[in-house]
Amino acid sequence: MSKTNTTNLTVEPIRKAKDVKTISRLLQSRPRDYLLWVMGINNGLRAKDLVRIRYSQVEGAKPGTVINIVETKTGKNNILVINKAVHKALQAYQTEIEPAPDDYLFKSRKGNSHITSQSVGRLVRSWASSINLKGRYGTHTLRKTWGYFQRTQHGAGFEILCKRYNHSSPAITMRYLGIEDREVCELMMNEIG
Repeated sequence: MSKTNTTNLTVEPIRKAKDVKTISRLLQSRPRDYLLWVMGINNGLRAKDLVRIRYSQVEGAKPGTVINIVETKTGKNNILVINKAVHKALQAYQTEIEPAPDDYLFKSRKGNSHITSQSVGRLVRSWASSINLKGRYGTHTLRKTWGYFQRTQHGAGFEILCKRYNHSSPAITMRYLGIEDREVCELMMNEIG
């Protein structure tokens, strides 16, 4: 397994709704970072794909809008969905930033490019640290948080998460989301018969 894949597997999702809400409140005064956070935890896309989105791709988008993208890692088609939370964050971003159509949503403060996925990792670690979260957080935390909440709060099965992640099998998705021994033990407490 390559070093990158090992890192992706060891980075954790944010598992508590109260921590998600706390980070959301923390970022509301920073429209770019808030949009990155909200878009990341609501779509499950790789940071590498999120940072490449230009304003022209989302300009005028309403809740329910589906935007086609091509994943940089796999070359496969995927989608970005504008739900109500993303729409609200996008509106705040547009009001504050006033981007040009060709601007990247997540512009680097250095030059006209977008921030890097490494920068996303640093941001996520700083957000987690600022609310005293213990654990390993990084670039894939946004993507994994989406999957974790879809599975635990909304009952999504591994097959559908696998499709969303463009993984080749549900087993990869299970490993990616880091199913914990505690969860297996809780499952074993369910009585049959």
